[in-house]
Amino acid sequence: SRPVLDMSYSRHFLDFQGSSIPSSMKKLVVTKLSQNFREAVTLQQDSPVPLPGDGDLLVRNRFVGINASDINYSAGRYDASVKPPFDIGFEGVGEVVALGLSASADFTVGQAVAYVKAGSFAEYTVVSARQAVPLPSVKPEFLTLMVSGATAYLSLKELGDLSEGKKVLVTAAAGGTGQFAVQLAKKAKCHVIGTCSSDEKGGFLKSIGCDRTINYKTENVESVLRKDYPDGVDVVYESVGGKMFDLALNALAIKGCLIVIGFITGYQNPTGLQPIKAELLPAKLLRKSASVRGFFLNHYLSDYKMALQHLLKMYERGDLVCEVDFGDMSPEGKFTGLESVFRAVDYMYMGKNIGKIVVELPHSVNSKL
Repeated sequence: SRPVLDMSYSRHFLDFQGSSIPSSMKKLVVTKLSQNFREAVTLQQDSPVPLPGDGDLLVRNRFVGINASDINYSAGRYDASVKPPFDIGFEGVGEVVALGLSASADFTVGQAVAYVKAGSFAEYTVVSARQAVPLPSVKPEFLTLMVSGATAYLSLKELGDLSEGKKVLVTAAAGGTGQFAVQLAKKAKCHVIGTCSSDEKGGFLKSIGCDRTINYKTENVESVLRKDYPDGVDVVYESVGGKMFDLALNALAIKGCLIVIGFITGYQNPTGLQPIKAELLPAKLLRKSASVRGFFLNHYLSDYKMALQHLLKMYERGDLVCEVDFGDMSPEGKFTGLESVFRAVDYMYMGKNIGKIVVELPHSVNSKL
């Protein structure tokens, strides 16, 4: 119903006149490498709206996802060769407002899509049609699956070797990706233990099937694991790092596997990593025939579409809870607009969120052009 410039039959963007697509937009740009997100990132008010090429879509972003690794990206930890300025934000959901000729074979203007690509913290993002995932509607719940859900699904499938009766420990279990690790382990008929930082989060975890919650603010995680699980846990889904990594490693059962999907406690440190007792690692692994495996989603992109389709079907059948946290309970309220991305990142690092943190980008229907 909104007027949009239909690029279906033209190879190049001709002009913006008569269209609700403006010629400039807001976006977040990394202008200085720093693990301090507010220092590293600048909100640019009048960046040119990018032009879609022949096989591209121009997506008007409606919801963007916050990831703990946004700070790693702004600190330049993923690719030392990339120098500022560069775009930031890993995932978005929105509608196609323009597209190139080849892209029009599979997509149309007005279609809801999701994508994973650097540069989502912007009002508009150009996405290759090959990277875009068609959706039934523009809903923030779909965004939770793009990075967080896919990470949990693929890491547990490829590395976890889950089977009925196995004991699975999920750290930061009420977070964006932890919520999926809990549910997927339960679907595999495992016994699931989740660590969290509040009774409210514990209640959420129980509601999605967690068998034992450990509030690390009021309970001693090490003591609980030693007392309740004397034979250890078979799989650990670990995203905290530092002391939690050491605890989880010590709690592994014989032939247990610890999957590292992150180490959020170290992301804001100038050096990156908090120290762990790694010098004992070989002995600990040998004694238990145990393993530590790292998982980085980018290395599993060949299986990504299959994972996402599976998760989307589960959600549409009602078999998967996709908890979204818009920051309604944060001091300044809901995360709305690109300027609130800074608050959303702070909120995540304070450990306040239940589920995936999502920022809504409202769009005025009335265009100046």
